[in-house]
Amino acid sequence: MPSQKALIRRPSPRLAEGLVTHVERQTVDVDLAVEQWEAYAEALRTHGWETVEVDPADDCPDSVFVEDTVVVFRNVALIARPGAESRRGETAGVEEAVARLGCSVNWVWEPGTMDGGDILKIGDMMYVGRSARTNAAGVEQVRAAFEPLGAQVVAVPLSKVLHLKSAVTALPDGTVIGHLPDVDTPSLFPRFLPVPEESGSHVVLLGGGRLLMASSAPKTAELFADLGHEPVLVDISEFEKLEGCVTCLSVRLRELYV
Repeated sequence: MPSQKALIRRPSPRLAEGLVTHVERQTVDVDLAVEQWEAYAEALRTHGWETVEVDPADDCPDSVFVEDTVVVFRNVALIARPGAESRRGETAGVEEAVARLGCSVNWVWEPGTMDGGDILKIGDMMYVGRSARTNAAGVEQVRAAFEPLGAQVVAVPLSKVLHLKSAVTALPDGTVIGHLPDVDTPSLFPRFLPVPEESGSHVVLLGGGRLLMASSAPKTAELFADLGHEPVLVDISEFEKLEGCVTCLSVRLRELYV
């Protein structure tokens, strides 16, 4: 059986110019960011993921946040139409990459906007953040693309964070985790576990109970370890300055391969 694959994209030399919306702008050390990105990619590979590099988009400062450019469910890839116009040049390279991997490719069309960071998949459940980056037409196009494949799409109102997955992700058993001050409506989720740190809201499921997460959330890592999970910590401080997290630095394609 082929290995699980993760799309990644090398940081742009213009990373420090990336957009910020809900945080104060800070100085980004691009050289350090590249080192952190390489360590993140190595962590994926160490835990059984084959990394697939999308062609760089050096003129797009936010292009390292590759998750925002596409959503994949089963074998269908929905290419985003980013809510920030400056990010729309990021999608062409990703479209080529997912097509090479054998995905059936669809697109979000005007007037819809959709960022992949607004999509949280838990089994066949697909929560879609109705955010400043994903509009109502974008939500409807997500429904049209994925409900015929068996997805159950639920729209989630957002006002406190950039993307839905800036506020919540999920543990292997489907429990949604989030930092309560960032979550508009925790009652929308059947099982919700509050975490003590903002960056503790973000985990990538590596398999085997292992959770890739930011080293900036040690209390949350301890909580997860107490629950029987195995935190795998990576330093992504330079990406956190741009509202980035562990989920948005890759697109995991487990649906195609397991």
